[in-house]
Amino acid sequence: KKKKKKKNKTNGGGAGPVAQTWPEPTVPIKVLYPTSNFPEGEIQEYNGLSAWRSTSAEKKAQETIAMLDQLPELRHAAEVHRTARKYLYSWVKPGMLMTEICERLENKVRDLIGDDYPRSGIAFPTGCSINHVAAHYTPNSGDKTVLQYDDVCKIDFGTHINGRIIDCAFTLTFNPKFDNLKAAVKDATNTGVKESGIDVRLSDVSAAIQEVMESYEVELDGKTYQVKPIRNLCGHSIGPYQIHYGKSIPSVKGGPTNIFMEEGDMFAIETFGSTGKGYGHEDMECSHYMKTYDARHVPLRLPKAKELLGVIDRHFGTLAFCRRYLDRLGCKQYLLALRNLCDNGLVEPCPPLCDIKGSYTAQYEHTILLRPTCKEVLSRGDDY
Repeated sequence: KKKKKKKNKTNGGGAGPVAQTWPEPTVPIKVLYPTSNFPEGEIQEYNGLSAWRSTSAEKKAQETIAMLDQLPELRHAAEVHRTARKYLYSWVKPGMLMTEICERLENKVRDLIGDDYPRSGIAFPTGCSINHVAAHYTPNSGDKTVLQYDDVCKIDFGTHINGRIIDCAFTLTFNPKFDNLKAAVKDATNTGVKESGIDVRLSDVSAAIQEVMESYEVELDGKTYQVKPIRNLCGHSIGPYQIHYGKSIPSVKGGPTNIFMEEGDMFAIETFGSTGKGYGHEDMECSHYMKTYDARHVPLRLPKAKELLGVIDRHFGTLAFCRRYLDRLGCKQYLLALRNLCDNGLVEPCPPLCDIKGSYTAQYEHTILLRPTCKEVLSRGDDY
């Protein structure tokens, strides 16, 4: 009589595949971790006056409560982000349409997390801003932009479980001449992460970021540039279904000294470095939009605007979206209605932010949670 083979168990326990499939991940992350024992992010201990927190019994008790609430959802979303970007690295290359890159990445995120608003899905459109365009660019329908070997492309995408958002970004290049620009921004972001903590002034984090960023130079085509922080693109606190929750962390010193990080705060620590002026101005066609979080009721006269607002409420709520997402839902001839919603203050347009033409900009970003006993860099991976 043949012995029955024992079923393998996943990392989280229970029957299922041993590991994710590669080179293309096809197994939803929750299937790999059926007990919700998702991998934790990088743990950093608090320093200085907050060092006592790591051994406090009271804080450890509070930690247990927090663990039961938001941490599994955040770690789930973070593992989706890590897996999706690892998949992106395996195939992205010069010569591809930006539309193809974004849609292939977004479809994989949907496969891994489940596209089921408000429970799970993409938190905001995939940013793929190139060169002097620093943020908020994603291709609209018909955009034929092609990724080039000499491009500096910022890949900024978000995931969420029940509105718990992971906001994380990196810079994609193929020409090694941009390595020092990326190194400057990565170091500045990691400095911001390191300096963050409970009762820390936001202005102190900003000053540390600026000092590190400006210590780097990059040589491009025989000319040397000091890497400048883009002063009006900031890190920010994150709330449930709200990507910008009220607190901002500029990459330059000089902000208010009376605003502090607090226990339980979640932040997207992001920095942008530039070889240009270090300032982002609005330019180009808008692709990103977001329903105003605390919008008052407005009686809409345009039937198409009412219809579009219903689509936004059902599929995105207060999470950001783009025109491609409306196209995907089958919306037709909606631009006038979308403009009407913007004019009435119900939807906020978020146009691309650009430094001067001919300059290059880079970005790195991580989501951190200030837990009672430690700081968790939720989005940290082997890549950055």
